[in-house]
Amino acid sequence: MTGFAVALSTAGYAADLPAPVIEHIPEIPVAAGAFYLRGDIGYKIYQAPDIKYGTLDFYDEEMDGTFMMGAGVGYKFSDHLRADLTIDYEFPAEAKAKAACGLCGRDYSIEKADIDVWTFMLNGYVDIGTWNRITPYVGAGIGASYVTTSDITYDNGGGATGTYEGDSKWNFAWALMAGASYEITPNLALDGGYRYLNIGDAQSKKFAVGGQNTRIEYKDLAAHEFRLGARYTFNSMRTATAPVYYEPQGPITSNF
Repeated sequence: MTGFAVALSTAGYAADLPAPVIEHIPEIPVAAGAFYLRGDIGYKIYQAPDIKYGTLDFYDEEMDGTFMMGAGVGYKFSDHLRADLTIDYEFPAEAKAKAACGLCGRDYSIEKADIDVWTFMLNGYVDIGTWNRITPYVGAGIGASYVTTSDITYDNGGGATGTYEGDSKWNFAWALMAGASYEITPNLALDGGYRYLNIGDAQSKKFAVGGQNTRIEYKDLAAHEFRLGARYTFNSMRTATAPVYYEPQGPITSNF
């Protein structure tokens, strides 16, 4: 009889229990990627170009350093992977060289030209990790360069000087990068880095001299860039929580 009473008591308690309750936990934002804007300034040091005019090979080639500035828009896919599209402008840099000249006032002619460059690049980066707000990275980029020559002059000595007409051309461009960013706020970071940039060739218009009718060519233009910039990230968020089911625990009573 006692067992029957306990069974009835337990059944009655179970019938009185409330239905399971769904607990609505506040949504916790989880970063799922973010767009960013960037701006950069820097200084570039050129390697010596290879300068030719037809069969005439110049010597003592050199090219001055110059400043650059740029901007871009990018997307951060994860804590370790991001990419951006950038456009940079390089202020004119002077290329100069000597050319053999048997009829000049000296044994050579001094040739000079100003070269300025626009670059349009697609870049990818691997952020290695973050320590004390510092994130080192490596990257690579491909794109196009628009290279323009102007103020092309020659000086043959003895007061014999003159000019040639400049020209513009498109080239394939590529780059390798390394650097580090410093997080000022969750949205704003400073970026300091190095970039090796190859922008292809430059050229003058065709002109006739010394029995030839061709262009001055400035080949293998490449530079070491030292850059400082900032990135502003716009947070793109999603939620990753689900409702949690639970049964509230009540006191267990007995009728005996």
